[in-house]
Amino acid sequence: MTDERSGIVRDGLAVGLATGLYGVSFGAIGVASGLSVLQTCVLSLLMFTGASQFAFVGVVAAGGAPVSGAATALLLGTRNTLYGLRMAPLLGWRGWRRAAAAHVLIDESTAMSVNRGTRAEARLGFASTGLSVFVLWNLATAIGAVGGQILGDPRTYGLDAAVGAAFLALLWPRLDVRSNQVVGLVAAAVALVLVPLTAAGWPVLAAGGVALLAGVLTRGTTDPTEVPGPGDVAGGHH
Repeated sequence: MTDERSGIVRDGLAVGLATGLYGVSFGAIGVASGLSVLQTCVLSLLMFTGASQFAFVGVVAAGGAPVSGAATALLLGTRNTLYGLRMAPLLGWRGWRRAAAAHVLIDESTAMSVNRGTRAEARLGFASTGLSVFVLWNLATAIGAVGGQILGDPRTYGLDAAVGAAFLALLWPRLDVRSNQVVGLVAAAVALVLVPLTAAGWPVLAAGGVALLAGVLTRGTTDPTEVPGPGDVAGGHH
């Protein structure tokens, strides 16, 4: 293996380690939200997109219906579809390889492959990052879930606030743009107004609707298939 290819793999593993360790928090939050250890681990294994997973358990923890949680998670996961429009022709995989790649199509694997000089390098960056994040995220989820179950009632330690804190950490890297700050504030205001008026889960969906409306109204000013850059891969979005 050449030095350049070794460097791509090394970078992918480093991103996988940094992002994967973040799965400990999801495991602990999952059981704190009322899911079992098995349910939390299966959620990481099958859904495998951090923002959507946190959204689902956040709605469930607030007393919302699983359907509302799933709708919120689906809404957040739509960005991965846009990544796929950019990555499918770049990677050029077919058959089972394409299906497997779709499962690890996340912010980190996209960012570590989209700017490579050749298709071979793009594939190597995508595979090394996606697989390392997948393996370590699921291992960390299991560790966090077992640890969270041993701790018992999360309110004793203030861990019931962890879902909100985790969402803020996911959102923070995007708030360096004025328009994003405005959208975030309007969405938060809409959610707060709806909290006493609707069932749990609906304020989150309404806040997501604000972001969609903003995207429609500003259509043409931004690239809808914008992919994350290197600064977005340090456990930021998944």
